[in-house]
Amino acid sequence: MTRQEIVLVGVDGSAPSLHALDWAAAYAKRVGWALHMVCSYALPSFTAASLDGGYAALDDTAIQEGAKSVLVEAKQHVASYDVPVTAAVATGDAAGVLVELSKDYALAVVGTRGRGGFTERLLGTVSSALPAHSSCPVVVVPYRSATGEDADRRDGNTVHEPRRIIVGVDGSPSAEMALKAAIRQARVWGAELVAVAGVPVGSGAGVLAWLPAQIDHEQVLADVKAGLDVIVDRYEAENDGLKIKRIVLDGTGAELLTEFSTAADLLVVGSRGRGGFRGLLLGSTSQAVLHHSSCPVLVVNRRCED
Repeated sequence: MTRQEIVLVGVDGSAPSLHALDWAAAYAKRVGWALHMVCSYALPSFTAASLDGGYAALDDTAIQEGAKSVLVEAKQHVASYDVPVTAAVATGDAAGVLVELSKDYALAVVGTRGRGGFTERLLGTVSSALPAHSSCPVVVVPYRSATGEDADRRDGNTVHEPRRIIVGVDGSPSAEMALKAAIRQARVWGAELVAVAGVPVGSGAGVLAWLPAQIDHEQVLADVKAGLDVIVDRYEAENDGLKIKRIVLDGTGAELLTEFSTAADLLVVGSRGRGGFRGLLLGSTSQAVLHHSSCPVLVVNRRCED
């Protein structure tokens, strides 16, 4: 399937969605792509007692005008990036709209939660549903509210060009897709790339916590590292000049990637990681990381290569 080299981004007028828009515009500028913004809404209805149990649809004129004004503001917000921009209002559930549109675009970008913006519509469940069902890679950009103790850390929402990219690898097909996507991103940004594998042995939690105490912990670590080296060595050989740092540590994939997100500019994960090193990393990891990461997360699933 040929997808347009355009970044699709969902906006709703909230600070988190505008922050995600910044990331999307910076990426589009970097790779020479265009940007397509979408603001969606679902037309509400309510039970009208006077209509004998029927339903009365609300006039959507005001709602549609509100969505249009969101897009006008969004266009102004990214004007300084000097990238081609198009925009559209769509009707329907935001997640469903973006999933359907993702078939035609090379990358989709959303924020974490869009409270406070136009009808508080977009970024609640979207940041979870879109990565799982999208036909293209999805970047979810977290937002830190600047209140209370965070008020002095507003620069935490500044969009920085990725200099360190961390990818979760466990030997599964999904994780290999993530590694390939991470390599592409490392080349785009000229960034350092780090491959991480987690081993729950000894962590007190996870799928191997039930193993006998006499298990050779160091041997397990060595075996996982050897498996990681086989995969990474192959991709380094296929990408001349590429060097990938490798890290194998105790802990679940979600724990490690979330911890590393504080020192990374982009995390890359596969949407499901069954198989490989006994499924050590990317089973439900992508969902957990999306909720807790301090940096943007790029998620790929098998639909992305269809």
